[in-house]
Amino acid sequence: MSNPPMYENLVPVDRVQHKNTRMKIGAPVLDRVTQLNSLFVAVAEFADASLEYPVVFVRVGQAAEGQRPAIAPLAVFGLKQGSNLFVKDGQWTGRYVPAYVRRWPFAMARIEENGTDMALCLDMGSGAFSETDGEPLFKEDGEATELLLNAKQFCEDFEREAERTRQACELLQDLDLLQDMRFEAQLPSGEKLDVDGFMTINEKALAELPDAKIVELHRNGLLEVITMHRLSLRLMSRLAQMYVPAN
Repeated sequence: MSNPPMYENLVPVDRVQHKNTRMKIGAPVLDRVTQLNSLFVAVAEFADASLEYPVVFVRVGQAAEGQRPAIAPLAVFGLKQGSNLFVKDGQWTGRYVPAYVRRWPFAMARIEENGTDMALCLDMGSGAFSETDGEPLFKEDGEATELLLNAKQFCEDFEREAERTRQACELLQDLDLLQDMRFEAQLPSGEKLDVDGFMTINEKALAELPDAKIVELHRNGLLEVITMHRLSLRLMSRLAQMYVPAN
């Protein structure tokens, strides 16, 4: 089982294996995101995320032969690899924390790499779980506690929104609305950066869509998603100005 960003060792929840497992409330999640300059956000999060971070699209995974690569939206936290400008003094300074971060140290994951069955998993490398400290995952009778049930519900909701997002990105590709972009930034120190590898909406292609397609995008909510993405790109310049010159 491969581990996504932030996670070290995902293990499916098992009522026998984890009958005595407890979770430490307030585990140091920020340690996991300090060096991540971007993370996945679902289209349902655009309304909040796009007010705080640039939201861009990137190619993800390996494309099968004869197929196009998958596309996913990311919230951008920094313009340099290993740089998250929204973690400072042990606090997340942004007003919105992506659901990807909030679900940790739980996640839904496929049991087999190419399978379809998914299970709720614990990140046993997170330092959040032990058999001595924290809140129990299971009651004495073996039933899940409210903590575990809430985590499962949150992760299932996350996966539903991730699937909805995947479908939205496929439609953007079907309509040929995405284009590769590069952002040139000058930091307060005078350093110049070229940020590439991401995609944005092709304004010309959007303007040339037939009216029927525009109506379709409006009715399925994607036109609003496109607008929020476009507006969020203005925040790229703000990210550049957040880099404080070294003394």
